[in-house]
Amino acid sequence: MGTLVRVQPKGQMTIPRRVRSAVGLIDGDLVEVRAVGKRIVIIPQLVIDRSKFPNADDEYTPEQRRIINARLDEAEKGPFHGPFKGGAEVAAFLKKKIRSTARAAKSRKLG
Repeated sequence: MGTLVRVQPKGQMTIPRRVRSAVGLIDGDLVEVRAVGKRIVIIPQLVIDRSKFPNADDEYTPEQRRIINARLDEAEKGPFHGPFKGGAEVAAFLKKKIRSTARAAKSRKLG
């Protein structure tokens, strides 16, 4: 689909309506303009409006959001462990934690 348009003194030109419609351009859209050899190539660009993306607040009911926030608050309180100097230190800590948890569970069963 070829159409002649006049380039204005400031380099402006109007893209004909049927050409805009054919590629889905609307007012405010962005296009990339390139020189390819002796041709000018105009490429419509997809711009994503991030404000229209759903966020975590949109994905949960108010009750679910209260539960999540409460658990996050609890997690921030701790307990915190580390910092560890290496993998061996982490492994030793976890083994100790597992043993103490198992002992506590066993004493609850017996008592």
